[in-house]
Amino acid sequence: MSSTATLPETSLWANRRCLVICAVVAIANMQYGLDSAAIASLQAMPGFLRVFGYPDPNSPGGYAIGGTFQQLIGSLLTLGAFVSSLVAGAFAHFFGRKVALWLACLLTAVGCAIQIATDSKAVVYLGRLVLGIGNGFLVTFSNIYTAEAAPAHLRAVMVALFSEWVNIGSIVGATVTNATATRLDKASYRIPIGILFVVPAVLAVGLCFVPESPRYLLYKGRAAAARQALESLRGDSLRPEELELEWVEMEKGIEEEKRLAGSIGPLDMYKGTELRRTLLCYAVIASQTGSGSWFIISYATYFLIVSGLTVQEGFRYSIMNTCLGLLGVNVGIYAMRHLVGRRSILMIGAAAQGLCMLGMAVSASVPGAGEAARRNCLIAFTALYQFSYNAFVGDASYPVSTELVSTRLRSWTVGSAISLGYILAWLTGFCSPYFINPEHLNWGAKYGYIWAGSNFACFVFFFFFIPELKGRTLEEIDELFARRISAWKFQSTPTRIGQEALMDVQKRKDAGEAMPMTELVEDRSAETKAVAPLISPLEALPSRQQAGAAGAVLDLETANHPRTQTLRHHAPEIYDVLDDGTDDSTDPRSARNRRGSDHDSLT
Repeated sequence: MSSTATLPETSLWANRRCLVICAVVAIANMQYGLDSAAIASLQAMPGFLRVFGYPDPNSPGGYAIGGTFQQLIGSLLTLGAFVSSLVAGAFAHFFGRKVALWLACLLTAVGCAIQIATDSKAVVYLGRLVLGIGNGFLVTFSNIYTAEAAPAHLRAVMVALFSEWVNIGSIVGATVTNATATRLDKASYRIPIGILFVVPAVLAVGLCFVPESPRYLLYKGRAAAARQALESLRGDSLRPEELELEWVEMEKGIEEEKRLAGSIGPLDMYKGTELRRTLLCYAVIASQTGSGSWFIISYATYFLIVSGLTVQEGFRYSIMNTCLGLLGVNVGIYAMRHLVGRRSILMIGAAAQGLCMLGMAVSASVPGAGEAARRNCLIAFTALYQFSYNAFVGDASYPVSTELVSTRLRSWTVGSAISLGYILAWLTGFCSPYFINPEHLNWGAKYGYIWAGSNFACFVFFFFFIPELKGRTLEEIDELFARRISAWKFQSTPTRIGQEALMDVQKRKDAGEAMPMTELVEDRSAETKAVAPLISPLEALPSRQQAGAAGAVLDLETANHPRTQTLRHHAPEIYDVLDDGTDDSTDPRSARNRRGSDHDSLT
């Protein structure tokens, strides 16, 4: 249950301006999908292996890749992303979200150029590291921006654009590598790497038309620029009084954060109630690796080929799995918007992913099973996993992790959480070849047993510790954590900040030009019509007399009168505004004295 003063849940079409802006920023994540698909496919591409691998008659393509090189081209990208995510908080504190994204565009372009221009493994390592630094900034700041810019009821949808663009990038990357897979010259791998220039070029231009995060600007004391940015993001989706309510709630939330903060820096993440929020954010990001996604993303094509598929079959199934992942993203976005909350999505995903990994491992362990049967099971469970991960944990992890943390520490906390995720991804990328490479343990699909257990552990964690955040504004979430509300009570606990913001809006209007009080009630529902007769007579009075006249209305009505009950039930925000209009501390007839503790429960 959210606060009694809530903004209307307008449609995606009404918020099309904000959606387009967030989609432009979220295109940053396409780089991650392009690179993941390209690198996963290059490891099985004969043209690439002729330059960076070695001849092996026993390998399906006639060439094999060394375990060390395989480890480093994946892990150095992750190391670069870890470093940039770790310093993201300090960078954002001084320069903001947009500047960080522009810098990331430059770094990723440089990293791509280095990899295309060389035949040396050492220089490839350098290019992977630089590209990783840029990718870390792209992922961190694009998700922070969309979380801060989106309306509360559409935040999951807009932050989940991360997964949408990752999968689109993966499809494009897999399609391009499939088209060049049979070539034996250097263009076979230079063309897929070359498409990595597309994202930084498009994003760098698009950012010129994107406003800075209003919450960041407001926190830095630039109120006029913040208000202009908020108006630009909301367009015509809200009426003026609704926009004012969102603005005042944002102001009050940041003022409260500043009041409670002893300092601004990374150490604040581990103090007081912020420690709980930081640990939850870390755990949600870590669940991406714990689900086994990095193993599937990095080694899916190679894994399928090692299991007996031809090079062409491996590439085609990789494209099919990526398309299933894109379908899963859209299923998950719809589910989060219309069906269930974030917590349920995470639990469903952990259970489904664990079962897919378990099925993959069991099929490889059954004695006497033919190679064809095992290969078919591997293809089927890999496809089901790709759909499940993208529909559930992949969709919900970034919306939840960015919601969990406070505005003043968001860049610090999310950045360090993503850096932790990259450390875990690096460990996965570094260790996986030992399990699946024929030169080492050669477990094959039995490696799924480890990830099945990891997914089931994530399910237990989500069940006991993750609060439900659906429909809450970021300021409401701040309030609930400050009040130390337990995870299982988040959804049912009412908040006060929205009501306080509504009262503040009314006070500002009373101090200047009167605003009709009926406009403070959402008039899109039939219930509002029931209270209109109580409000409309007051609008004809001057603003300073409205509150006093309203108090007289309440004094004439008993607490049990049907009209008073209708007002209290359908428009509690107006009831409180009217009630506060009288000096009831001395008036024995006042509605507040008659209601006693009922008033406290409403406010």
